[in-house]
Amino acid sequence: MSRLQQTYGLTEEQREIVAAVRAFVDREILPVATELEHADEYPQDIVDGMRDLGLFGLMIGTEYGGLGESLLTYALAVEELSRGWMSVSGIVNTHFIVAWMLTHHGTEEQRARYLPRMATGEIRGAFSMSEPGCGSDVAAIRTRAARDGDDYVITGQKMWLTNGGTANLVATLVRTDPDAGHKGMTTFLVDKTPGFGEVAPGLTVPGKIDKMGYKGVDTTELVFDGYRIPAAQILGGAPGRGFYQMMDGIEVGRVNVAARGCGVARRAYELAVAYARRRETFGKPIAQHQAVLFRLAEMATKVEAAHQMMVMAARRKDGGDRNDLEAGMAKYLASEYCKEVVEDSFRIHGGYGYSREYEIERLYREAPMLLIGEGTADIQKMIIGRRLLEG
Repeated sequence: MSRLQQTYGLTEEQREIVAAVRAFVDREILPVATELEHADEYPQDIVDGMRDLGLFGLMIGTEYGGLGESLLTYALAVEELSRGWMSVSGIVNTHFIVAWMLTHHGTEEQRARYLPRMATGEIRGAFSMSEPGCGSDVAAIRTRAARDGDDYVITGQKMWLTNGGTANLVATLVRTDPDAGHKGMTTFLVDKTPGFGEVAPGLTVPGKIDKMGYKGVDTTELVFDGYRIPAAQILGGAPGRGFYQMMDGIEVGRVNVAARGCGVARRAYELAVAYARRRETFGKPIAQHQAVLFRLAEMATKVEAAHQMMVMAARRKDGGDRNDLEAGMAKYLASEYCKEVVEDSFRIHGGYGYSREYEIERLYREAPMLLIGEGTADIQKMIIGRRLLEG
């Protein structure tokens, strides 16, 4: 197993960061993940440990108190976190996307205000595009922001906010010009109090959405009812750029989802190998039966292929190139392979895989989220196909 998911060409510092995260996962996450997941309990002790490791500032520039690391380093850290418990990676993912958007699209005043405190985890980020009536069709959003003097007044409902309750900063995409299509969309930096209920005048976070998996992390709605926000809170200072800003964030987010798929698949494979070595039928471990051996070989190949695709997508973005093709491919491949590897591990476990006492049961419920997060498989194929036809 040690030969899987090797990443060549890393610096010594990158290797040390990944090794530190892996040790943290083995020590602090794996022993408690299933218990916390079954209880749908927010992993506060784990979050505190991630703050101590500096993970909330991993990609924030050193001038703002972060570690200034690459997307690849971050993706490898997410891969390790997801191997322990995918929900934990979700806690840092939306935070990371907001920090990325601020770094690349925010004004200097906005970066100075938010990034130092995001690097320490004092400010925790969430981002919001989806609505009850639209997910992949981002251009169909209905939440409106109307200009009123030096402010905007926002009215509408957003959906599927990861960290919607615990975050105190939400990058929110709304429509400021109803007649301008995607050029009439604007991203606002919404400050709020952590928690549920009315978290600011005119802004409500209802309770957590009850989900099949991906528990522990809070997923919520966000309801605006005459919420007033200064124009200075527009990301980048000017309206009409929100669609592009969000798509840039989603592009790196897709690398993150690919990394999650790699981590979950790796854990499912580890569990399958361990179980196949100790479970005996017909007088020998089932790992020695050809059918199981072939299944393990197929699983390992998928784990490795997804990892290498994810690494390529991250490195392309780090090189300053457009990576929507590679990110779409990585997200598509890793999420589909993750589902298949988890199911194969479930099959190897036999009836015990259906028991809540076994970790694979949790992974079996978590893997489907990756099929829809940051764009469904069909959306990824549309992106891939269109980019290929561009030549």
